[in-house]
Amino acid sequence: MERTRKSQRQTQLNLAAAQDSGSVAAAVDLLFYGQREWRGNTAKSALIRKGYEEVSQSFVGLRRVRGDNYCALRATLFQVFAQSSQLPSWLQDEDISLWPEKLLSEKELIGHGAVEQLRHYMALLKTRWQAAAQAGGAEERQRVCAEVFRGEEEEYGLLEAVKLLMLRTAAQLHALMQRGAQVPVFCWLLFARDSSPCPRSFLTNHLNHVEMFLLGYALQQTIKVYRLYKADTEEFVTYYPDDHKQDWPCVCLVTEDDRHYNVPVSKGEGLPSL
Repeated sequence: MERTRKSQRQTQLNLAAAQDSGSVAAAVDLLFYGQREWRGNTAKSALIRKGYEEVSQSFVGLRRVRGDNYCALRATLFQVFAQSSQLPSWLQDEDISLWPEKLLSEKELIGHGAVEQLRHYMALLKTRWQAAAQAGGAEERQRVCAEVFRGEEEEYGLLEAVKLLMLRTAAQLHALMQRGAQVPVFCWLLFARDSSPCPRSFLTNHLNHVEMFLLGYALQQTIKVYRLYKADTEEFVTYYPDDHKQDWPCVCLVTEDDRHYNVPVSKGEGLPSL
């Protein structure tokens, strides 16, 4: 029986690899994945396996996410689309396709040539988010995700739209700081670096390196991350940000190193049948 289960789990991994033409792979058994990837006898391997065991109390599967510079954005947006049952108010109330032009005219943070392309990407973000929110259930939302996360031009356009949201949020928070208004603690760290004292230098030097707190604020989502290498510490589960847990939707990610993020699959979603 145990040999049969192992064979089924290995088949899931093989199927996921075969279907990995997109940027987010099919779900595989979470515990089996952790045991296979971290089978060594080192202290780190044991720690990561223990982290996976802790995560398995709430999740049964894992989707591997393509590990490029967009990894954290991709994993987060995938979870947002997979779990949204309604469009957030900031998307309903405003025409976000106008935001690139406003950033150009007010802050001069983007070039003239990029405005039209970014307007298209922002409108596309709203359209796709709305399609996910209006889907009939979890299965339909997964279909929307499958259409989006193919590693093609549309997906990268959506991820560039998320980066624009982050830049806009950074500019707004920096303006509040300059007026002496109250801002989240991470803002002081964000703009305390010599390489990013203002939004323009942040755009130049850091926007491609994901700031998870800023990402959460930009999307108005609490990103709950299981940091497996922090198992047995208070930092094993970290919230980005941690000051809106009660009023923002929450999405979950898993990381082994704070660089590459994967998507956990809940017991309600289940795994592909074999």
